[in-house]
Amino acid sequence: MSRFLFTVPPLTGHINPTAAVGAELTRRGHEVAWAGHRGMLEPLLPTGARVLPVTDDALDRLLREERLALRGAAALKSLWEEFIVPLGQAMLPDVEAAVATFAPDVLVADQQAIAGPVAARRAGITWATSASTPAEVLKPLAGMPKVEAWISSLMADFQAGSGLAEAVDLRFSDRLTLVFTTGALVGDVSRFPGHWIFAGPALAGRPDRGTFPWDWLDSRRRVLVSLGTLNGLVGERFYRVAVEALADLGEDLQAIIVAPPGMLTEPPPHVLVTDHVPQLALLPHLDAVVSHGGHNTVSETLAHGLPLVVCPIRDDQPIIADQVVAAGAGERVRFGRVRADDLRAALLAVLDVPAYRAAAQRVRDSFAAAGGAATAADHLEKLS
Repeated sequence: MSRFLFTVPPLTGHINPTAAVGAELTRRGHEVAWAGHRGMLEPLLPTGARVLPVTDDALDRLLREERLALRGAAALKSLWEEFIVPLGQAMLPDVEAAVATFAPDVLVADQQAIAGPVAARRAGITWATSASTPAEVLKPLAGMPKVEAWISSLMADFQAGSGLAEAVDLRFSDRLTLVFTTGALVGDVSRFPGHWIFAGPALAGRPDRGTFPWDWLDSRRRVLVSLGTLNGLVGERFYRVAVEALADLGEDLQAIIVAPPGMLTEPPPHVLVTDHVPQLALLPHLDAVVSHGGHNTVSETLAHGLPLVVCPIRDDQPIIADQVVAAGAGERVRFGRVRADDLRAALLAVLDVPAYRAAAQRVRDSFAAAGGAATAADHLEKLS
């Protein structure tokens, strides 16, 4: 049997696929460990999972209100200068210690945990990429060569500072890049290198802890409204618009809004406001989802054959929203400017027009055929 070490940033959507793949590898008899932020990892991993803690303050930097307000090029610049590179610098000593302690046969690095490939190269061990979002895979900066060159220079400087004379693209392993989506969203995958494996979302075997008032649900249609784990602080306007859009739909609809405590008070009786839901457990009981376009929520929703209304905010979310629309599985609205009438119309469209659900089910079927965690584990085993 082999040893696999996952290195991940302190972000739920980036940890989740590794939790499922790690659970599958463990089921097959391999030894698995994670190097990352213990407080983020332990609630998301299977009980008893081995965590080799990494000390950093990257999550605090990422959640700064000033950064959350950034958009476009400013957000990209901040992502690399204030999060990805400092995170790599902070993680590297502890990741190297984890490599020395755990002695993995294969290191699996999330694309935003660039300390992983550097530690693997310094130790002379095989590394694979975990691409938890398809944004980088689609080369969105291909039309902006100066921006791509700037990112390459940041990665080269980080590697040179770590004693690696030859720089490589730390976002893509030349042995195995696992992409947790399929051609149903990204298009023809035959144009990608053969070692890029489009495994689909990795959901099986992943814990989904948390409570929910299941007896609150009745026979009406049900909708989830969620902006993910990082965007609640900038979502107050959107949440209030959502409540207004839902206000007169109580005869036919129940809605669950995931929002920070105290942000929404006195919602109508058919709207439940909570700061957390066991999302995987809840999805089979829903009819549609309103999302910010985070790849984790979008993938989980489509894996259940449900249509979406997507309101992208920043980073990779506009790309993912466009994929949903292109697949015919949802509608897109503008996060900062959407009005209640627009949001209501988009939501009723995905609920009432069968074509949206049919398209979502086609994506679901492509996910199932891709294999998810089992396919990812198959290819990782071949590296060990």
